[in-house]
Amino acid sequence: MTDTAPDTSPDVAPAQQPAYPGPSAAASAPTAPAPTPVPPAFDPERRATELAILDSLRTVVDPEIGMNVVELALIKQIVLGPEQTEVKMILTTPFCPYAGSMIQQVKEATEEVVGHDVKITLLAERWDPRDAGLIW
Repeated sequence: MTDTAPDTSPDVAPAQQPAYPGPSAAASAPTAPAPTPVPPAFDPERRATELAILDSLRTVVDPEIGMNVVELALIKQIVLGPEQTEVKMILTTPFCPYAGSMIQQVKEATEEVVGHDVKITLLAERWDPRDAGLIW
């Protein structure tokens, strides 16, 4: 009868390393540079400034409709910047006779809040009274 016990001699070849290097292999690898800090998703100071701008814009009234630009949902976006702020807006009609006056009022009302230059951008989007909660 032959002995079938496994060979436990020291000259046995070491087992192959797994395909995934464990934590010890990762620790010896060069590390990637630390990621740059990401600003928080919600900035309370920035939001307070946006709300102050919207409150200021409530003084700008469309003379034909008699409602302000915020209630009419004409202000689509406020982009705050350190040296320049941009207000993206639309008009109630493409050839609004009060467009120049309303744009100037929006610019001045926003500049009072932010204290620096403001750029007004008119978007080609059509105004929908339903956006303002109006149903005619």
